Amino acid sequence: MRLGVLGGTFDPPHLGHLLAASDAYEALALDRLLFVPAAQQPFKAGRVGASPDQRAAMCELMLGVDARFAVDRSEIVRGGLSYTVDTLAALAAAEPGVALFLLIGEDLADQLGTWRESGRIAELAEIAVMSRDAGAAAPPAGGLPMRRIATRHVELSSTEVRARVKAGRPINGFVADPVARYIRDTGLYR
Repeated sequence: MRLGVLGGTFDPPHLGHLLAASDAYEALALDRLLFVPAAQQPFKAGRVGASPDQRAAMCELMLGVDARFAVDRSEIVRGGLSYTVDTLAALAAAEPGVALFLLIGEDLADQLGTWRESGRIAELAEIAVMSRDAGAAAPPAGGLPMRRIATRHVELSSTEVRARVKAGRPINGFVADPVARYIRDTGLYR
């Protein structure tokens, strides 16, 4: 089985996440792709607006019944700071023989060498850098092997979505409709 792992804060998950994941799913010929919301990211401590359960719920709403994708709540269940190496090790232990693919954005590629047990991350999973320019060499990150895969790049961020909500501006077209309703109904980001 070829299993993609896309971790993040997803505060909130937006259509850029979904489009990049769809492209990565096809480029890597994955059998399944997991969205893994962090309980608490070490690099974003104190800067998250929605609770871990709310962020996971929004991911589930965004993905709907698309069989290619699923939400993995393991980091939320573990609690505390979320480390990619722990998640990959747990997935590998749960499914012996699974081929894991860690999906990261270009903005994280040069930081990966500073992550906890980055060498073990590279042992557990093939690192795939989602990029508009798949033909370019993968960026160096502490000597870790990486490959670029072509994905669409949408100029959209969770920060922008939160700012639009706070300003009372519409977010339709930025997030999936069920996510927009959830944000409205829960009063998130106001």
